[in-house]
Amino acid sequence: MAGPEEAAYSHGHHSSVVSSHARRTAKDSAAFLLPHLQAHFTILDIGCGPGTITADLAELVPEGKVTGVDFSESVLDQAHALTQDRGITNCVFETLDANGLPYADDMFDVVFCHQVLQHVGDPIGILKEMQRVAKPGGIVAAREADYKSFAWYPEPEGLEQWGEFYQKTARACGGEPNAGRYVRSWARGAGFVDANLQSSWSSWFYIGDSARNWGESWTDRALKSDFARNVLEHSVGTQQDLENISRAWKQWATEEGAFIAIPSGELLYTVPKPPT
Repeated sequence: MAGPEEAAYSHGHHSSVVSSHARRTAKDSAAFLLPHLQAHFTILDIGCGPGTITADLAELVPEGKVTGVDFSESVLDQAHALTQDRGITNCVFETLDANGLPYADDMFDVVFCHQVLQHVGDPIGILKEMQRVAKPGGIVAAREADYKSFAWYPEPEGLEQWGEFYQKTARACGGEPNAGRYVRSWARGAGFVDANLQSSWSSWFYIGDSARNWGESWTDRALKSDFARNVLEHSVGTQQDLENISRAWKQWATEEGAFIAIPSGELLYTVPKPPT
């Protein structure tokens, strides 16, 4: 999800990116939120991408409704097709940007974003909007990766360079690659009350098939996605560097026992009710 004009979505929507995002589920990406859901809830999923998490949430609120929003029409076409294939009828998708949400105040029981705040120029502003459209007593929830905290093994030289390039490229695009460590601070900057704010961390851990999927994805992303274009456009590295990074991910994906841990910071905020 792109943010204000000074920020751009650094990953883009190449098939290697979207297919990786489509492997995400509510269970592995929103476990901190799931115990708080009720069957009748209305949910807004901001930056929903290909809709796999959105669809899972819809199945968990069968008497409610889920609205997934993203700025990319093409990725929302995929999300809509997914819900049709799964026979999900309480889920809709809308094309829009998260800045200045076109919804009334106090409209949703849950307002959720996953791996969105790291890509926008004004994460505090997005959180303010999320709180505005959440009902009093409702929930604002977010989960953001922290790229500097990633750990992987084996450690071919090109992956260290990938990490350095990712940091520089994300910031050149106006984002914050280590958003996980800042998400609570951003929430406080948005006026969230400490007493109602819960913080946590969780991690994806990829090994075996999931590690191979990740490595194969980045083998292509290093050369074909907007990450590659941004590396070159912002003079972060050269085409040769990108080829070296791609080869490193390809090699890593074939190594027996290869793994990667991807930590994310989480926040869950209960919107205060007005005094009676």
